[in-house]
Amino acid sequence: MKTQQVKEIKTIIKTSEFQLKEKGSLFIGRVFPIQNIEEAETILSETRKKHYDATHNCYAYKFIEDESFKYSDDGEPNGTAGIRILNAIKHFNLSNVLIISTRYYGGTKLGVGPLGKTYYNSAFGAIENATIVAKNNYSKINIDFGYDFISDVHHFINTYKVKNINNLFSENPQIECLIKPELVDKLTEDLLIVSSGKIYVKILEDSIYL
Repeated sequence: MKTQQVKEIKTIIKTSEFQLKEKGSLFIGRVFPIQNIEEAETILSETRKKHYDATHNCYAYKFIEDESFKYSDDGEPNGTAGIRILNAIKHFNLSNVLIISTRYYGGTKLGVGPLGKTYYNSAFGAIENATIVAKNNYSKINIDFGYDFISDVHHFINTYKVKNINNLFSENPQIECLIKPELVDKLTEDLLIVSSGKIYVKILEDSIYL
């Protein structure tokens, strides 16, 4: 059984930053658009190198599914940083984002409550400074067909308003493109009918958001 795919997500266009000071400590909140865990880990590694002299680099990231998230207090008292950053992400109902809050300790302890609030505010401010957009879900498909059906294939991919068309040629011409998931079966059926079963459609990847 296929899991139900989310048709639309809210995310950000590009990296945004927000800084605040609390009792001498500097907090730098940054929000990044990400597509996968590997990208998140790369950004985390680069941030740790850039801010090697920081006291903490706390973070949270979240993908489309609510259960697909991770956060870290990075040495701060348990529950004061990572989960607070994640809560800011959830407040804006964002997906495919990473927030890192870098702290330079100023010599005065804040206490658990104020510390958690400050991490939340650093994340919240970074999101407020970002441009939030809605992105639609697409599936990447491959269409394999004979030269006799070129006009038919192009007719139907135009009808179903596919995106990112990439023409490939091997033994037969092929097209890779993006289409809304709910239209895959309809396109496949139309191509099978017009070609008497001689056009083949294969799903290559799900959950691509544009």
